Amino acid sequence: MGVIGSNIGMTIEPNNIYLADCYEAIKDIPDKSVDLIVTDPPYKIENTNAGGKSEFAKSIQGMNDELESEELNVDIDIKILPEFLRICKKPNIYIWCNCKQIPTYLDFFVTKNECDFDILIWNKTNALPLFYNKYLTDKEYCLYFRKGRYCNPKDYEHAKTVFNEPINARDKKLFLHPTIKPLKIIKTLIENSSKPNDIIFDPFLGSGTTAIAAQETGRQYIGFENNPKWFKIAQDRINGITASGQFSLFNGEIM
Repeated sequence: MGVIGSNIGMTIEPNNIYLADCYEAIKDIPDKSVDLIVTDPPYKIENTNAGGKSEFAKSIQGMNDELESEELNVDIDIKILPEFLRICKKPNIYIWCNCKQIPTYLDFFVTKNECDFDILIWNKTNALPLFYNKYLTDKEYCLYFRKGRYCNPKDYEHAKTVFNEPINARDKKLFLHPTIKPLKIIKTLIENSSKPNDIIFDPFLGSGTTAIAAQETGRQYIGFENNPKWFKIAQDRINGITASGQFSLFNGEIM
């Protein structure tokens, strides 16, 4: 796997992941060279304090602290969004987000750039509470922006916009990332909106789910990750090795 820095002019090759700052490294990707972007940027979480002094609040604070310690509560810098449009052959982009980020994405892609959009939801059937005295954190949003790009669900199930899937505790245990998405969902997004051998790009790769999903659906992938810890885990995962250094026969789906 390749490793690049933040210098402009590096060669980005398919089926590689890079330890890099995506805000700089994306500038090395040629215009109109990517078929589909599937990415899970950091969410905008303004307060990771569970609130209250009850035993319940204390019990969930550790999960919130994990988000903050890994800097997974820092909002995306929107300067990367024009780069998304530049590198796509046609706008064809899935972005995971929370509700606070939806207006920002809709303003850029729909209002300013006239993209069509869909809102998809991961309904967590076994959700754990993350914040005290609020509704259960049992859903995450995935916004799909496109302009006439290929989108062809193969059957009724693939065409649904609500994914009823459990939190993938097995993946978290194997690959440690606290916000890891179910491989099954990412594979569905890729199959719905790309063709075999297309190039799938994820600038916020995390533990490598998008790269694995691309591999398993017969697509090519490019990924950037700026955290050496997650980059190493993603690199190992692509090679069938878990975060503990064990070889794995599975890359993540909960059966």
